[in-house]
Amino acid sequence: MGTSANTAFDVVVIGAGMAGASVAAHLAPHARVVMLEQEEAPGYHATGRSAALFSEVYGGEIVRRLSRASRDFLFDPPTGFSETPLVTPRDTVFLVTAEQDHLVDAFLAPADLAVSTEILDATATARLLPILKPRYAVRSLIHRGSADIDVDAVHRGFLRRFARAAGRVVGRAAVTRIEWVGGSWIVTTPQGRFAAPIVVNAAGAWADEIAAQAGVSRLGLQPMRRTAILVDAPRSLDPRPWPMTIDLEERFYFKPDAGLVLVSPADETPMPPCDAQPDEYDVAVAVDYFEQASGSAVAQVKRRWAGLRTFAADRSPVVGFDAQAAGFFWLAGQGGYGIQTAPALGELAAALVLQQALPDFAAVFGITRQALAPDRASLVAEIPT
Repeated sequence: MGTSANTAFDVVVIGAGMAGASVAAHLAPHARVVMLEQEEAPGYHATGRSAALFSEVYGGEIVRRLSRASRDFLFDPPTGFSETPLVTPRDTVFLVTAEQDHLVDAFLAPADLAVSTEILDATATARLLPILKPRYAVRSLIHRGSADIDVDAVHRGFLRRFARAAGRVVGRAAVTRIEWVGGSWIVTTPQGRFAAPIVVNAAGAWADEIAAQAGVSRLGLQPMRRTAILVDAPRSLDPRPWPMTIDLEERFYFKPDAGLVLVSPADETPMPPCDAQPDEYDVAVAVDYFEQASGSAVAQVKRRWAGLRTFAADRSPVVGFDAQAAGFFWLAGQGGYGIQTAPALGELAAALVLQQALPDFAAVFGITRQALAPDRASLVAEIPT
């Protein structure tokens, strides 16, 4: 398409990562939709760098509700969505050191966590995780309903569904300008200009930047860097059956990954939107935590990478039309939970875009429009004035 072209659609979705792909897949059967991606191919940034865990006990209350609402889709996907399973069961264990033992009651205070989590004593914890240094954990908390997510399979499934409904993806289409003209948003990119009365801002770490280009007030979304490394397990141990293992205060976590061990220091370093790269200090912190917990020296870091997890001030996703800008729809702030909540969040967002009733699961799991809305009280109160 030449740069002078002006192609009209019903909806322009900005961002073709998991958020954009999931909402676009639900919109395309009902509207003419184009999805614009700044990179050559979808899924380069946060989507392609996720630790890929499904857990109903991870995140804040709204995130946990969205995760439970996404469970059936991930564990039993619709016919034709994927040729391979989307998830592989893997328990989640929260390690409790002697210094953290007094924190357990507060951790289990939410009713949904208490009923789905079992307490293991030190002996059972050591049996489950033979890599742990003796007496490192005085007990642990185990959740048995979690799973590894095949992020690529989920993302490709949504992209295929979008394509089958005649949706169009345009790569190398970084947004350079957005204008509201005559009842439509005109989105200018190196690949041309795209017009629609509705723009869905699913730009991840760039969501506030996209809003600013459109003359829409920022929401104070903050991208934060998260680092991960791959290391060898001790030679005498097979890591494949180990659970996802998280420090009770989430100072670090580790899990099996293709015969190696993925370790993260669970860092949250505020960053501007960018192609995030690992910092050597965070890599060293990850190694140190793993060595402290395991009592084994890390001989070599096999691989290191980083990604951005973008949060609203109240750490819940932002989904809905902007109250001050006609046709400008937010789908942002998923933090580190965007993969596991995508099935529910994509369907719910599409219903809001189309001004339809919310899906039935919203009432079942207690998910309301206002809890996610850009003008919700818990978010507006935190936005700098």
